[in-house]
Amino acid sequence: MRALTQSDFQALRKDAQVLEADAFGDKVLRLSDGNFMKLFRRKRLISSAALFPYARRFARNALALKRRGIACPEILETYRVADIARDVVHYQPLPGQTLRQLIKEPAHFDDKHLIYRFGHFVAHLHNEGIYFRSLHLGNVVMTPDNELGLIDIADMRVYRRPLRKTVRLRNFKHMLRYKDDARWVLDPAFSEGYLSNQQVCNDMELRTVLNGH
Repeated sequence: MRALTQSDFQALRKDAQVLEADAFGDKVLRLSDGNFMKLFRRKRLISSAALFPYARRFARNALALKRRGIACPEILETYRVADIARDVVHYQPLPGQTLRQLIKEPAHFDDKHLIYRFGHFVAHLHNEGIYFRSLHLGNVVMTPDNELGLIDIADMRVYRRPLRKTVRLRNFKHMLRYKDDARWVLDPAFSEGYLSNQQVCNDMELRTVLNGH
């Protein structure tokens, strides 16, 4: 992680558009060249983020996804800006539209083929040992090449083996908290796509959760 002075940071973010912010300041910036910067604030003096900053986790997760052939942002650099107590990841965004954006269009609102593909994609993540706590329609992108990929990937764990059934179920339960996601996850096309993957643990408990019973 590269140390960056506040003046260098300000020069890098000159003319940037603030895409996301909270009471503590800016969180996501679109730079004048079209690339992005995501800023992470350490919430506690002593925390795991001090030893392994979220910006570095974001970059590590991007590398893990790319090794598995899963589309994601292209990391340019990670920074520590001590003067403003922020860790920063600088990246090229993954082009395309999120599934949440797509389903606002009538043609995609109830697109069974896309729901099936989403289910198959989630199964692929689980088979690759990827547990993405923030997995929802707003973090899955359909790229111009018609493939599904992930964004906002700091909150992720990558295991060496396919996810256990209990971890898969936990991931589904997180997704069911969102209204649109729940409608898709409980659609039979999603379970068909998910269970079509031969590596999936195809047991009754998984089927029960996927079918909303």
